[in-house]
Amino acid sequence: MTKIRLAILALIALPGALIAAPAVNWTARVALSPIGGHVLGNPAAPTKLVEYISYTCSHCAHFVGEASAPLKADYVKGGKVSVEVRNAVRDKYDLTAALLARCGGAKRFFGNHEALFANQDAWMEQLQAYDRGAAKPSEQIAALRDIGRNTGLYTLMGKRGFTPAQLDACIADPASMKQILAMTDEAWNKVKIGGTPGFTINGALASGSSWASLRDALPKAAR
Repeated sequence: MTKIRLAILALIALPGALIAAPAVNWTARVALSPIGGHVLGNPAAPTKLVEYISYTCSHCAHFVGEASAPLKADYVKGGKVSVEVRNAVRDKYDLTAALLARCGGAKRFFGNHEALFANQDAWMEQLQAYDRGAAKPSEQIAALRDIGRNTGLYTLMGKRGFTPAQLDACIADPASMKQILAMTDEAWNKVKIGGTPGFTINGALASGSSWASLRDALPKAAR
């Protein structure tokens, strides 16, 4: 009997418990929470981080740019921390971006979310020019669609593969609108965040708005 065959037989004889299963990469799992937030990671993670964000908030853009990669690699991937993004909407422009971020379902959300922040300077500049322009539609959905088409938001989402018709549908989605407004009410009136970004860790409000302050607030065992 050859050595290779003996080695194969030896592996077959091992109890299943002794053969290590491949590690789960939890950054590939995204689900909706009951309130409508997007949860990245292990649903049974011992540390549950909730981020309350506004898409028109420059501090939020800085935080997402700085924190997304280390949060995923060092905390979420191994299953010890889940990260949930919830909205704390501040204005109609923020609401437009929040509705567009949800286009394509849960699996597209975090890519949309990070793209909106990565390109915030460009569309915010167009937004300021738009705000000084001519009269706008008065009906809410028409007004939000007008914002999307004329501030660069539809152009940005088009680069991510969405058609104008799909984006119009996302703006008019009543379920998304209801969830975004519910999260906004929770953020400002129930959790009482002091500003955006705001955070809770296992339900307790965390102080600070930077990646450095949040990293220090996360349990040491979370890494």
